[in-house]
Amino acid sequence: MITVVGEALVDLVHAAGAPSAPTEHPGGSPANVATALARLEVPVTLITQLGQDRLGRLVREHLTAAGVRLHLTPGAANATSTAIATLDRSGGARYDFGISWDLPAPPTLPGGSRCLHTGSIATGLDPGAGAVEELLARERDAGAVTLSLDPNVRPALLGSRDRARDRIERQIALADVVKVSEEDLAWLDPARSPVDLARRWQRSGPALVVVTLGGGGSLAVTRSGTTFRPAPPVTVTDTVGAGDAFTAGLLHWLDLAGLLGGDRRDALRALGRGHACRMLDAAARVAAFTCTRPGADPPTLRELRAFQPQGQLATPEP
Repeated sequence: MITVVGEALVDLVHAAGAPSAPTEHPGGSPANVATALARLEVPVTLITQLGQDRLGRLVREHLTAAGVRLHLTPGAANATSTAIATLDRSGGARYDFGISWDLPAPPTLPGGSRCLHTGSIATGLDPGAGAVEELLARERDAGAVTLSLDPNVRPALLGSRDRARDRIERQIALADVVKVSEEDLAWLDPARSPVDLARRWQRSGPALVVVTLGGGGSLAVTRSGTTFRPAPPVTVTDTVGAGDAFTAGLLHWLDLAGLLGGDRRDALRALGRGHACRMLDAAARVAAFTCTRPGADPPTLRELRAFQPQGQLATPEP
């Protein structure tokens, strides 16, 4: 099982130039990752908070329909958090938030967990972020699970850039797998290239640092070097949830390859460039599919197997 810890919310999506009311899509980076994993038939539990309101019911129904096992923790907020996503004409999204994250203590992982994934608001917004960082440190010491982190930077919620960078880099040093976007890296350290920063992060502790480059593809930094892969060409409806779908595709591939679990840490560190290519291609296919339809709506395993991006060959099995 993969356990995901973090926020679940509703994206209120405003289409480019449209004066009409926004459409409502269940979202939140960790919840999106959990949904995508469940649709890929990976057993997954999401530890999160939801309000007892209409939007909370919408999110619950969405997650349980996908096959996500929900573990709800108490919180101070009665209302489900929201993210207002305003799309531009290329399908990109700008976000504003109405959110609280007040996880009272580090949760206990369900039995059978081989991987813990977290990130985004869950690791950046106090007071809950402190409890999640405690959880990462505890599980790093225990050594039983692979630790996966996507910082998924939300500048509007983070305050000081220097303080945010210090916190994120402290968390990265605890992780085994880090996935980050080129945009996140540019905000965190504008003076350093994405490749240089990813290499520095990888040397600080993780076995694997993956950088997504939007339409430019993705790259992986491992002990064996840096591997680049192009993005599959698709017609983009919007990019909402694409990064989270990529993360799920990445973890799905690592699961199929037998590289998740504390006892597989050495094998993960030995990941070679050939396997890194397959991993990046597999993750990019999940993200590319998600870009072809509106909202954070990743593919089922059957849909993914049938999906052939324009000019893209099927990804080999690990």
